[in-house]
Amino acid sequence: MDESNRRQGTRRKNFALDSPDDFTSYSYHTSDKADLMVFKKSCPNGKITVYLGKRDFVDHITHVDPIDGVVLIDPEYLKDRKVYGHVLAAFRYGREDLDVLGLTFRKDLYLASEQIFPSINPKQRPLTRLQERLIKKLGSNAFPFFFELPPHCPASVTLQPAPGDMGKPCGVDYELKAYVGDNVEDKPHKRNSVRLAIRKVMYAPAKQGEQPSVEVSKEFMMSPNKLHLEASLDKELYHHGETVAVNVHIQNNSNKSVKKIKVSSKFNRK
Repeated sequence: MDESNRRQGTRRKNFALDSPDDFTSYSYHTSDKADLMVFKKSCPNGKITVYLGKRDFVDHITHVDPIDGVVLIDPEYLKDRKVYGHVLAAFRYGREDLDVLGLTFRKDLYLASEQIFPSINPKQRPLTRLQERLIKKLGSNAFPFFFELPPHCPASVTLQPAPGDMGKPCGVDYELKAYVGDNVEDKPHKRNSVRLAIRKVMYAPAKQGEQPSVEVSKEFMMSPNKLHLEASLDKELYHHGETVAVNVHIQNNSNKSVKKIKVSSKFNRK
């Protein structure tokens, strides 16, 4: 970015996510008099720079917000090499200091890769409004990229670390990486690669749904009638810190006695 463009924007540091990645956000004043807020990060040698319009991508159940942005490159530095991008979703289920003898407590859940420059896709998808405005602002050395996350990928989750835990916390995290290489299998070098922490999030519905309830019946040998049990919750949606009240109704028409009622909860993430 030249000095004139730098003076046109309002610069501020953004630490919205707990991550070692240091983003800088800029607010550009474009020709249509609309501010364009973008997140920018450059590699250590400054030869490639990634621009994103946001860091949180929402899962709408039927689809997920696409990851679209622009990479600004230095053609003289690349020579005959290429620029690749990938999005990695990983699940860490153990501390980093326990990774020994090649055994890591981390599992890759999803990986998407794409050659950003030069583009090899003959049917290039239409540019988004963000990409059009960034390319117009940055010039001919800016190239777009586009990734789509499948709906079955889990949302970003971070488990609260215990006191004294070191390294990355357990949970599901997403990373966007852009790097220079001769082929997609090349190992990225820190000096010419950019790593960005992003999140896939899901918002709770704004309105409450129907009150959850379930009924079961059980028959006993030598008993003329059944035992009926009905359990219900007072509402469908709960927020952190709220008490979950379970209402239990028993209609015992059998000749057995009910001595104990046990209620348990189980969290499933599909």
